[in-house]
Amino acid sequence: MADRYLGFTGTAPGRFLTRRLGLPQPTALRRWSAATPELDGPVLRLTAGEPAPPAAPGDPRPAAVVLDATGVTEPAGLRAVRDSLHPLVRSLAACGRVVVLGARPGHADVHQAAAQQALEGFVRSLGKEIGRGRTVQLVRLAPGAAADSTLEFLLSPKSAYVSGQVIEVGPEVGGPTTGDAEATGAASARDGAAGTGGKRTALVTGAARGIGAAVAATLARDGAHVICLDVPQAADALAETAARIGGTALTVDITAPDAAERIAAAVPGGLDVLVHNAGITRDRKLANMAAEGWDAVIEVNLGSVLRVTDHLLKAGVVRPHGRIVGTASIAGIAGNVGQTNYAASKAGIIGFVRALAAAPEVRERGITVNAVAPGFIETRMTAAVPLFIREAGRRMNSLGQGGQPQDVAETVAWFAAAGSGGVTGQVVRVCGQSLLGA
Repeated sequence: MADRYLGFTGTAPGRFLTRRLGLPQPTALRRWSAATPELDGPVLRLTAGEPAPPAAPGDPRPAAVVLDATGVTEPAGLRAVRDSLHPLVRSLAACGRVVVLGARPGHADVHQAAAQQALEGFVRSLGKEIGRGRTVQLVRLAPGAAADSTLEFLLSPKSAYVSGQVIEVGPEVGGPTTGDAEATGAASARDGAAGTGGKRTALVTGAARGIGAAVAATLARDGAHVICLDVPQAADALAETAARIGGTALTVDITAPDAAERIAAAVPGGLDVLVHNAGITRDRKLANMAAEGWDAVIEVNLGSVLRVTDHLLKAGVVRPHGRIVGTASIAGIAGNVGQTNYAASKAGIIGFVRALAAAPEVRERGITVNAVAPGFIETRMTAAVPLFIREAGRRMNSLGQGGQPQDVAETVAWFAAAGSGGVTGQVVRVCGQSLLGA
């Protein structure tokens, strides 16, 4: 659904009127396309305390700044972070990026832990004030972290609606593929793993329309053969989605007792990527919620995810160095009136991701487990929300607008990438840094 307010503020009269009235002035975001695959401008890479090189007349504005603050071990060292970024904040291009690199706060050194944790508050606050479609992230690096794919994502138009996030990156789980000395070679080998026509094989549930269809299309763009799964009632839309991306349609009710067995039978070569996107809502305040509405949401959004994943892992359907991605929600983090069932199910996904990612049998096989947590995304569901509630949802974030299904899909694709083996147990909000929740 078109955001007419965003379009209006992009006009001269709209800018004048909204400025006079003190209304939000969101910037149209620069998203990935084949024509604009990269940010427009240089990327500055600095160490905390290091000044930016002087700009010559006519030089383009920097598109991004990567600031290495891993060496900050005392609160006094935070001044160096301020000194490096202070002169750059205003000069950064619209829709630019700030990525602060930090270290995981330890327990042995209290001063280091305090200083590194302070970076989180700094980043979240800067994201709320920097404006003009710019985003700010903190990437915490463990020793030996495999961070290339993470920085590639965050320093591209693909991360347009991700801001104020804290992402932890470690070494590649499970180690590199046997026989591949170089990490890039290992990633390439996994990209060419056995599947349909030598491609990686991905399965996306709830793929008939909306976010699921966008995820399926983005994974196909990145070279995967995608199995598009949805309920039999959505068979026509599902077939259209699968045909459009050159994928395969699979009509299965994910809550059916034999759902996992049918999925396994549909992918005899195994799965490289498993995306749990299917979900429903049955909104009512708890005092008015029937047991049937509670049970349906918990079963579709959480119970089926646990059951299907358990079976596919035990049966070896998820291949070594595979990727599992769940779909949580900002509601699972901050809660929402009338959504005790939905918020419970989505918070459960967060628990599922963190626990499964830490399981030794999963880590040993190099399988990563992560989740996206969408905020207000422009879909048919949000289009049905009453006008004033819809407008509040769009504006109550640092970017002042709703996200697109593509924004969620790009984040899933980053998690799913063969090079993202150092990213696991993470829950990344795709919400424009919503003012609700952490």
